[in-house]
Amino acid sequence: MTKPLHVADVKEVIYSQERWKLFNELRKRALELMIPLVKAGFDPIVHGSLARGDVHKRSDVDIFVPRTIPSYKVELVLDEAGFETLKREIVMATPWQLPKAHIYIEENRSITFPLLEPKPLELEFYHFGGTVGVEHVKKSIRVPGIDKRLMLVEPTPRGHVESPVIRREAEAAKRVGVSLDIVRERVQVLTRRAEIGHSGIFIKRELAPGESFETVLRDLIKKNPAVKLRFKRK
Repeated sequence: MTKPLHVADVKEVIYSQERWKLFNELRKRALELMIPLVKAGFDPIVHGSLARGDVHKRSDVDIFVPRTIPSYKVELVLDEAGFETLKREIVMATPWQLPKAHIYIEENRSITFPLLEPKPLELEFYHFGGTVGVEHVKKSIRVPGIDKRLMLVEPTPRGHVESPVIRREAEAAKRVGVSLDIVRERVQVLTRRAEIGHSGIFIKRELAPGESFETVLRDLIKKNPAVKLRFKRK
């Protein structure tokens, strides 16, 4: 598990040709999913290492649509674009967090969208790690973001500069363009997780063929009253 760095030096990381090649390949794979979604009127974003540029061999291509959409519309877009679905899942990290739909095209390439209207802090969770839209992806533009080590990653022409976030939360929030609230919340969550370990996912339900996300979510609410906690936190 990646652990937060409480003490770390500011350093520049220079990318190898292999890393630049991997970055361009992952961005290309992201565009293949984003363009059909944009044409359908959605506003997909790429987040995390693929937005910042500090990709590695285990980096996922996860396209996030930051608003609620009827799931059949997303699946129709993918079908018309010629994509086959590997699997579909509903995931809730905790009973009070946003339920999300995941549609996997491959094990490491997916589309995610919320099944309830997200709250501002839930959207900022993605911007915390860095986000880019389709035009930035096309132009290979990278943006600052904070990784799971709680290091601020700021792109440079040769790679990136990374610096610690802990005890520099306000500065990091300003550089990434997010609220201080989300930085403090993520620092608290990630440092606590490193201390006590990951407690697991509250719900991870794979859908069978023919099941819809919305119907399965309603069934989960009926069978598990704890799921209702997020519905009450408007």
